[in-house]
Amino acid sequence: MAETEAMSNDSSSPSNRLDLGVPRWDQSTFTGRFKHFLNITDMRLSVCSDKQLEDAKGLVTNYKLGLEPPGTTEEQLWHAQKVYMSAFHPDSGEKQNVIGRMSFQVPGGMILTGCMLQFYKTVPAVVFWQWANQSFNALVNYTNRNAASAITNKQIGMSYVTATSSALVAALSLNSLTKKAPPLVARYVPFVAVAAANCVNIPMMRQQEVLHGITVYNEQGQELGKSKKAAKKGISQVVLSRISMTVPGMCGLPIVMERLLRYNWFRQVAWSHAIFQTAACGAFLIFMVPFGCSLFPQKASIAVAKLEPELRDEINSKYGDGIQKVYFNKGL
Repeated sequence: MAETEAMSNDSSSPSNRLDLGVPRWDQSTFTGRFKHFLNITDMRLSVCSDKQLEDAKGLVTNYKLGLEPPGTTEEQLWHAQKVYMSAFHPDSGEKQNVIGRMSFQVPGGMILTGCMLQFYKTVPAVVFWQWANQSFNALVNYTNRNAASAITNKQIGMSYVTATSSALVAALSLNSLTKKAPPLVARYVPFVAVAAANCVNIPMMRQQEVLHGITVYNEQGQELGKSKKAAKKGISQVVLSRISMTVPGMCGLPIVMERLLRYNWFRQVAWSHAIFQTAACGAFLIFMVPFGCSLFPQKASIAVAKLEPELRDEINSKYGDGIQKVYFNKGL
């Protein structure tokens, strides 16, 4: 079979060689993007050793140079690409910290979401778990930022404080307002707080792109300039993607919990409620993390006609009507 055939170093047959610089599946379709992100968000990848990561990077790099070991199979190459893409930044090629990697989204998210859903009634619990969640989100946002956009430690600190404050204000205010509301309504407070914080955290973490623009390229990867409008489009897509990941768990589980609490046997095992919600969140996130990442192409595009007048005129003066769209990395 082709999947297990040994690869040849025959440079006279370039058409037979894989392009490991791009994802395995077609990224122009939702199905292709979903398969790709389901692949690289596999939580088992978060426990890969440094040696495994470096070996994968080495194999991918050597293969691109035509220097892979004799007998290397396609399956070995695809696995190496999977490991490599799960741990190294797509722009800079730098190894990402473990907690910020997309492969850690499921284990990290399931613990935090489960605990936010379970411990939402007291002020100390709300404060702690919202703080923990925003700390996690800030690290993920920083780790997966567009590498071409520099950000200072002061800006990182400002975005972290602002997002955490937004989440706490939303959670504590809504908790106060829902004290006399039905129990189910109060269970949705964590979701509203998380959604509100995402709307603040991600734009703040990527404020340099909003202020100065994000680098845009033509289809061949040639840099054309910086665009604020492209940055805003990319950031808004990331915000929607992040919120969508939490919807089934944070909106569906409250209904399930209220139904289960009608049964005496479930009320008697209160110690298991946090475990149940955490495990359920994990089951949702296994599919919702790749789903959210797949909503929009990673290589985002915007029509030249929608760019800032200065950049649009500059592109038209150089290339005429030859470029109708520009591309940029929207981030994760």
